[in-house]
Amino acid sequence: MKVKKPELLAPAGNLAKMKTAFTFGADAVYFGIPNFSLRVRINQFDEKSILEAAKYCRKKRKKFYITLNIYAHNEHLKKLPKHLKFVKEIAPDAIIISDPGVLQVVKKELPDTPIHISTQANVTNVEAVKFWQAQGAERIILAREVTLKEVREIKKEVPGMELECFVHGAMCMSYSGRCILSKWMTNRSANLGDCSQPCRWKYKTVSKRIEVVDDKDRFNIKIEEDQHGTYLFNSYDMCLIEHVAELIEAGIDSVKIEGRAKSVFYVGVVSRAYRKVINAYYEGENEYQKEIELAKKELYKLANRGYGKGFLLGEDPDHLFNDSAVAASWEFAGICEDQESSNMRRVFIHNRLRTEDEIEIITPNEVISVKALNIKNNKKEEIDSAHGGKNEFFLVEFNKEIKGPFLLRVKI
Repeated sequence: MKVKKPELLAPAGNLAKMKTAFTFGADAVYFGIPNFSLRVRINQFDEKSILEAAKYCRKKRKKFYITLNIYAHNEHLKKLPKHLKFVKEIAPDAIIISDPGVLQVVKKELPDTPIHISTQANVTNVEAVKFWQAQGAERIILAREVTLKEVREIKKEVPGMELECFVHGAMCMSYSGRCILSKWMTNRSANLGDCSQPCRWKYKTVSKRIEVVDDKDRFNIKIEEDQHGTYLFNSYDMCLIEHVAELIEAGIDSVKIEGRAKSVFYVGVVSRAYRKVINAYYEGENEYQKEIELAKKELYKLANRGYGKGFLLGEDPDHLFNDSAVAASWEFAGICEDQESSNMRRVFIHNRLRTEDEIEIITPNEVISVKALNIKNNKKEEIDSAHGGKNEFFLVEFNKEIKGPFLLRVKI
C-alpha cells in the first residue's frame, strides 16, 4: 500500500515565478516579507504584490508560506509586530521561522497561525524535533545534513510532526546556511538574508595546484585553477530526483525546491520534473523509473554546478565539492502564460529567439520540438530575431499547434 502523496513546495521570488511554479505542478510556494526573509536582495515582493499573490493562491486553492527566517537582532524585533499585522491580513498557511525570539513574538501576535521551523534552525535529531513540537511548531524543515536513516528515525519517534526536506538546489558550504563568510568578507550577513555567496566566487591560486587535505588524511579536495579561476568552496547542487521514493516511504510530508533567486525557467523545469516523478511513484515501478530518466535529462539541460546527493545517503564529504560550474546545453528563450491553443502564440522573450534556432516547448505535460516559422514584433512587423530585455511580447508562429502555457528554450 502506497503512503500519502507529499506536498511539492517550490520557491517564489516574484509573482511570475509563483504562477509558473503552480502551472508546472507545485502544490505550495514559499516567499518572503521584505527585511525579514533570508533572500532580502532578490526578494521582488512588496506588500502590494504579496496581497495579489495571496489572492491568487486562494483562487487556485494552493498554499503559500511566508518566510520570517532571519536571525534577528533587537532592532528587528522592535519592527516585527508592525509587519505581523500585515501577515495577519494575508493569512498565510504557515510562517517559516528559525529564531526563537521571532517565534516568541509571532506566537504572541498571531497565536493561530501554523509555525514551520526553518532549515536554518539546524534540526538534526529527534530531541530537537520534540523541543520545537513543544513550542507549538507543526512542521520541521530538516537540516540538509540529515540522512535518510535519520529521517526514518525521526518520523518513527515523532509521528505527529510534519517533516519537510530540500530535494533540489544550491547547498551551502556551511552548516545549513549558518555561515559568516559573507559577513566577514563583504559585511553582508547571510543570517539576515543578505548573503553575497563568497563560497561560489572564483578564486585565483598563487601556484598552479593546491590540495586541501583534512587532518586525518581521509580525503583530498583538489583545487586546480583554469582559465575561469578556481571555485574554492563550491559545492555540488543537490539533486534527489532518484530518491523520491525513499523520501516518501521514510515519511517526508513535503519536498522542497531551493531557488527563490533562480529564474522563472528554473522554477518551471524543476517543479515539472519533481511533479512527474512524484506522480509516477504511485503508478508503479516501471513508470517511476521511466520518469526519473526523463527528469534527469531535463534537469541536466539547466545550468548547474554538477549534481550531488548531499548528505542523504551518509556518504563521505568529498563528493560534495566541485571545482567548476556545468554549462547548460539549452538557454531559456521565453514564456507564454495564456491558455490559447494555436500555431501563433504571444511569447514574452527573455533572451533571444531566431527563426533558425532549434527550439523546444515545455508544457506541464510534454516537451515538444518545434520550429519558429516567423516572428513579429508588437507592431506586427515580421523580423528575423526577437531579443529580450525590452519587457515586451512577440508573436511567434510555430510549425505545430501549441496548447496552453509553456516555457521555450533554444539549443546553444
